[in-house]
Amino acid sequence: MPERPFRLRRILRAARPSGRRPPRSRRRAAAGALLLLGVVVYLVFGGGLPWAGSPFQLRAVFTANTGLQIGSPVRVAGVDVGEVTAVAPIRGSTNAGLVTMSLTPAALPLHAGATATIQSRTFLEGNFAVALTQGSPSAPTLRSGATLPAADTAGPVQLDRVLSSLTTPVRASLDRLLSGLAGALADGGAGAINRSLGETTAALRAGAIVNEALLGGRPHDLSGAVGGLAASFGALAHHARALTGLVTGFAATMATLAGAQQALGATVARLPGTLDAADTASARLEVTLPRLGRFGVNLLPALHRLPTTITTTLPWLDALSTLTDGAHLGGLLIPLDPAVTAAAQTARAATPLLRQLAALARCVSHDLVPTGNETIRDPGAAPSGVPVYDELFQSAVGFASSAQNFDGNGRYLRSLIGGGSIPVHTRSLPVNGPLFGNAVLNPLGSRPLLPATAPTVTTTTPCGNVSPPDLNAVSTGGTP
Repeated sequence: MPERPFRLRRILRAARPSGRRPPRSRRRAAAGALLLLGVVVYLVFGGGLPWAGSPFQLRAVFTANTGLQIGSPVRVAGVDVGEVTAVAPIRGSTNAGLVTMSLTPAALPLHAGATATIQSRTFLEGNFAVALTQGSPSAPTLRSGATLPAADTAGPVQLDRVLSSLTTPVRASLDRLLSGLAGALADGGAGAINRSLGETTAALRAGAIVNEALLGGRPHDLSGAVGGLAASFGALAHHARALTGLVTGFAATMATLAGAQQALGATVARLPGTLDAADTASARLEVTLPRLGRFGVNLLPALHRLPTTITTTLPWLDALSTLTDGAHLGGLLIPLDPAVTAAAQTARAATPLLRQLAALARCVSHDLVPTGNETIRDPGAAPSGVPVYDELFQSAVGFASSAQNFDGNGRYLRSLIGGGSIPVHTRSLPVNGPLFGNAVLNPLGSRPLLPATAPTVTTTTPCGNVSPPDLNAVSTGGTP
């Protein structure tokens, strides 16, 4: 019992403050407590863990007023994966802005072609959020600090922006468009649409075939086609200036078509005939294609033999190239060049002569030959029954026989004056006046009839362009 008060007294004495210095272990505990309190305050007021690493930073350029605020959520497929940390305006633009986002590992990886769209949040949430897509896995991976261009972003579609786009020129253009559409429907367009419904069945059947073909014959064909379209539209989005020029050119084209409305209407009116011809050509092509396939199959053996043929032909080509070099035929062309030049000049100079010879040949074939082949039928005398050219040759023979020199009187054609008791005379001739004579018998008339004036001679009409004369169309004149 006497030891218990002694121990209590010793404990109280140890706990009593004194002016002596505290132990070193107590100072270390106090410093650690202060450090721990500072870390807690740092984390509570937004500080990050020192060894956790910096978050993934992504920037995006928006060309319109974003309506975002610092702390607005960033979502992928509706799941929060980060928040907006900064919204800064872009110098030189009143609406464009640069949005900086801090993303968690749940948003990664991001690939080139990723898009950011500002969407309205729910009614209870208010404000806007950034809807992020991660891009195609086959595209390169984006690193922290990457910036999405304006072509890969889209701002919120608000009613005031829609109304601000409907300016006076836009409303006037829309009015003209609706008026033109109403006029086209009233001028027969509605009836044409009703008539075209009769062809809808065949068109839908063809469309079903096309849609079935679009599904592809192998897995992932449709997804590949969609991916290709996405790549194409992405390329168009990255070339905004070229796309703007395309739209402007399209507008100019439409204006030109509007100016040529009548010609365009005539073209459209002829379109059904063109389509009918195209259908006929398609039907013939369907008949031709199987034959073409068989021709290709039959052509395969010849193609297999083509290498052998080419190998066999190469020595002949080498010999031909040697034959045509400068030491052989090529050298022969040098002395032949003057002769060829002279022949060309001769042919050029002979062109007028050849034209005259051609005109003479037409005259002979068109006029002289038909006239010589004609047979004269004289009703007042016994016809000879032979063509005119034969009578001409016979007269030449008779003239030669009458002018022979067998009697020594020389080559002269002599005639005796005959006569009768019947005097005859002609009408007054231009030079000699009337001619008188005696006839044995009363003349029946003259054939052909001597015209009162000489026929007109035309020197400007080629002989081959004139109809041949009709020798049996002459008239018989009266007696002298």
